[in-house]
Amino acid sequence: MSEMDIFEVLKNLPQRYPVLMIDRVTHCEANKHIVALKNVSANEPYFQGHFPGRPIMPGVFILEAMAQAAGALIISSDKSTNHHENIYYYVGIDDARFKKPVIPGDQLELDVRVERMLRGIGKFSCVARVAGETAAEATILLAMRRAAP
Repeated sequence: MSEMDIFEVLKNLPQRYPVLMIDRVTHCEANKHIVALKNVSANEPYFQGHFPGRPIMPGVFILEAMAQAAGALIISSDKSTNHHENIYYYVGIDDARFKKPVIPGDQLELDVRVERMLRGIGKFSCVARVAGETAAEATILLAMRRAAP
């Protein structure tokens, strides 16, 4: 699958509003690479307090968007596993750097590449861009765990 609209994203990710951070996938190469988009709206609930008068998307939400893009890549790449019975958890964030504030009206492009997948743990190289400029980058690790009943 090379693209996903919001309906496909919702089929592939367990997150829902207000935590869903992916609006569309523009490119997906199974087990290798994904490019996803997050339209940053002034209506996001965190902007009320971060920061009044100068809203900036919290770095933890940028990292969450990266992790969701990685999760969408894993799930869309492996149709043999029932992903509704599994959840992908953060197990590590390395080398996170924030280079440019993300503000309402921006479109966050999430470029995620698989570095390695081994025994249910994936390591991903992630870059978040706004208008072609790097806003943030990180290496994240996700682990698959069985969801509680």
